[in-house]
Amino acid sequence: MTMNNEEIRGKFKDSPRLKRLVDWLIMNPVQTRPRWYVRMLAPLYQHRGRCSKIHRSVRMDTPPYRKFSLGDYSVVESYSCINNAVGDVIIGDHTRVGLHNTVIGPVTIGNHVNLAQGITVTALNHNFTEKDMRIDEQGVSTTPVTIGHDIWIGANAVILPGVTIGDHSVVAAGAVVTKDVPPHTLVAGVPAKIIKTL
Repeated sequence: MTMNNEEIRGKFKDSPRLKRLVDWLIMNPVQTRPRWYVRMLAPLYQHRGRCSKIHRSVRMDTPPYRKFSLGDYSVVESYSCINNAVGDVIIGDHTRVGLHNTVIGPVTIGNHVNLAQGITVTALNHNFTEKDMRIDEQGVSTTPVTIGHDIWIGANAVILPGVTIGDHSVVAAGAVVTKDVPPHTLVAGVPAKIIKTL
């Protein structure tokens, strides 16, 4: 009998001590990244498509209990950070994640997407509603981000949790995207607003 990842996660939820132990064995709690021996095994549990490339300087915070998938002919350029510790990161075919990008799952990026430099795509928020607790004690919440197909995102843009960007859209440089972007639109500004239909 085989179990899928969700069934395994369910078993850990039933045993908090076991979950803490496994988390400690996989993730360094101070550096908040997988331990060196987990990173060495990454090629065995990550999916990397045909002719895809992840540059050596990329920080791959991709523990094995979540999915990471990079499609055919896709590239993650130097000094980027990919983090699937709280949600899967799926990147399609012929997609380029530019220099110094940060992608924190759960995030799905489609085919033929170009992310310029210095972009943050994050589905994670730190909780802060309990006024009698420190913020670092309150945990995190996630809302998936979906970036469709045939999209260009300009340098230093920020894509926030829960956003869906429709196909054949452009996000201008420096935009902060807080709401969904309809297909075939150009958005710009802080917060991003629709500038025109493409």
